[in-house]
Amino acid sequence: MSHFKSILCDIGGVLYVGNIPIKGAIEAVANIKKHYPVRFLTNTTQKSGRQLAASLQKMGFDITQEEIITALDVTKMYLQEKKAGAYYLLTDDAKAFFDDLVFTDIRYVVVGDAQKNFSYENLNTAFSYLHSGATLLAAAKNRYFKDTNEKLSMDAGGFVKALEYAAQTKAKIIGKPSKEFYHLACEILSCKPRDCIMIGDDIESDIGGAKDAGLQTALVKTGKFRDQDLQTGIKADIIIDSIADFIPRV
Repeated sequence: MSHFKSILCDIGGVLYVGNIPIKGAIEAVANIKKHYPVRFLTNTTQKSGRQLAASLQKMGFDITQEEIITALDVTKMYLQEKKAGAYYLLTDDAKAFFDDLVFTDIRYVVVGDAQKNFSYENLNTAFSYLHSGATLLAAAKNRYFKDTNEKLSMDAGGFVKALEYAAQTKAKIIGKPSKEFYHLACEILSCKPRDCIMIGDDIESDIGGAKDAGLQTALVKTGKFRDQDLQTGIKADIIIDSIADFIPRV
């Protein structure tokens, strides 16, 4: 691993599990911020950056909304750039995040973790838009996440795959592991990818995605990490028990 100048860090599974901070994570974040510019990346599509910052602050983390980059934030930026409307397969709270977009021409279908909104009716409506020519945007395509009950829960990836299959299309991934997502975060930090390290618990989205984007990587054994992740062929630059063991190299 080479010397790094800035840090990107996953949130769920790295800083907390459920609503409980991982032991030593609050102190680790404070220490990291003393030495490096940092942004916190997340594929969560249940909360906006503002809501997530409020939750983290309630847990005791000194993290502001400006330091968080969510898949929803980048999805909204993408739709604004394209000046296009979308059909949203998201939770009600996540859909409300897009209420101020005024575009009515539905050219995209946006999919995230819609939870109870993953009904057949809603999936079929999404399929109809795709079949009529809309583009599929996966705000996130993770397989699963560690839920508040400490068990793994199905994430949006399986539903994205179902729509890809039914509509014979390929989703554009907005969040991790998209190279564009990582490169945008590096640009915000005014740092080249090779000079940045990504800390995460997801071997595919965090580690594989960051490596493909040219970043250095640190895999933590918390959150969704499983021992079999070490057999995937994706190799992190360093492996640590938790973010509490990440020591800034100053």
